[in-house]
Amino acid sequence: MTPQEYVQQKAAASGSSFYYAFLFLPTERRAAITAFYAFCREVDDVVDEVSDPQVAAVKLAWWRKEVASAFAGQPSHPVMQALLPHSSAFGIRPEHLMAVIDGCQMDLDQTRYLDFEGLERYCHLVAGVVGEVACSIFGRTSEQTIQYAHRLGLAMQLTNIIRDVGDDARRGRIYLPISELQQFEVKAHEILQRSAPWGYSDRFLALMNFQAQRAHRLYDEAFALLPEADRNAQKPGLMMANIYRSLLVDIERQGFQVLHQRTSLTPLRKLWIAWRTHWRGR
Repeated sequence: MTPQEYVQQKAAASGSSFYYAFLFLPTERRAAITAFYAFCREVDDVVDEVSDPQVAAVKLAWWRKEVASAFAGQPSHPVMQALLPHSSAFGIRPEHLMAVIDGCQMDLDQTRYLDFEGLERYCHLVAGVVGEVACSIFGRTSEQTIQYAHRLGLAMQLTNIIRDVGDDARRGRIYLPISELQQFEVKAHEILQRSAPWGYSDRFLALMNFQAQRAHRLYDEAFALLPEADRNAQKPGLMMANIYRSLLVDIERQGFQVLHQRTSLTPLRKLWIAWRTHWRGR
């Protein structure tokens, strides 16, 4: 299997909304974003699939060395072999990849966030930096497009957090800020138990609505930041944004039933949203 085939399989197997946006890109840009996305999946899978935190930490340390070796001209992993040829053309730097690894390291070291400021730092690493690299691969002419990408990455990561409250609780993690749990009088143990007698209380629903409204504001702010000159090139990002926002709306309509289930969109619906965005340009 070639490095290019490896990253293609990694991206396709994830079933991610990102994959559907990649389909509309020219060949070279599609190859670059697929390799970058495969890198993100590899390091994220270390945290999600390795049960022993010490083993996961060793694996992340290995990825740090692999990134350094790759940019020194000696990539050994197929993901880095596929990604490195595109790094110069699209401004992908070692610090971008190291930041993504830093974000995954936070998942090992931290299971709670005191306030939104702390959570925002985590989102910057695992989503904002990813958005910055992606917008450069898609094509940009303005520095303001980077601001748009960071804001959009934050909105999409908050959507992930809302969707995954139950899944994260099973792993002992709560990404909802402690200060906001206190604001809405929701106890951490209530979320961790998931099926506790208190169920989907009015307190919990108010907390989740607060999270959703913030995410919606961030989507709106991101769209307002995108310069008109870059709008056509950034269509793949807009496709992902519309897919994620549709997911958020579905979660809201279902009454934030996120403790016992994980809401998702069908592949056909994702493809339809991507195509509609491509056609409409927004």
